[in-house]
Amino acid sequence: MSTNKQATVRIALGTWDRLREDAYSVRHEVFVVEQKVPPDIELDDDDAVSVHAVAYGPDGTPMGTGRLLPDGHIGRMAVHKRARGMGVGGQLLDALIEQGHGDGHRMLVLHAQTHAAGFYQAHGFKVEGEEFVEAGIPHVVMTRVLK
Repeated sequence: MSTNKQATVRIALGTWDRLREDAYSVRHEVFVVEQKVPPDIELDDDDAVSVHAVAYGPDGTPMGTGRLLPDGHIGRMAVHKRARGMGVGGQLLDALIEQGHGDGHRMLVLHAQTHAAGFYQAHGFKVEGEEFVEAGIPHVVMTRVLK
C-alpha cells in the first residue's frame, strides 16, 4: 500500500452471466440508491453483450464495476462510496481500456457525469461537445484514441 491510499484490488473481467450479481450490487447502490436513477433504466440489453469488470477488495467484496460495449463505449462505471479516492475507479478504467485495446478498438467513448470529467481526463479522455442530461444527471461525451 502506497501513501496515496491506493486500494489493493483484484479486477475480474467477464460476461454478465458470470459477474451479474457483483456488478449489479455496486451499480444498484451507486446509481439507484445514491443517485436516484430509476431502476428500470439502469439495467439494459447492453449488459448481455458487454465485457464487465468488477473490482474486488482484499476481503472479496465488490468495490466497483464498469463495462465495455462491443462498439467501444465504456459505461456503468461505479465505485462504492466507501472505496472512493483509493484508485479503484482508475484500476477499473485501465482494465477496460486494455480490454478495448485488445479487442482492436481504435477509439473508446464514454458518457461521463460532468463532475467526473477530470477523472477521465487524467486517463487520456477528452471532452467532445456540450453538456447534456442523461437519467437526470449532467454528462459530457468523452473519447480516447487508442494507439
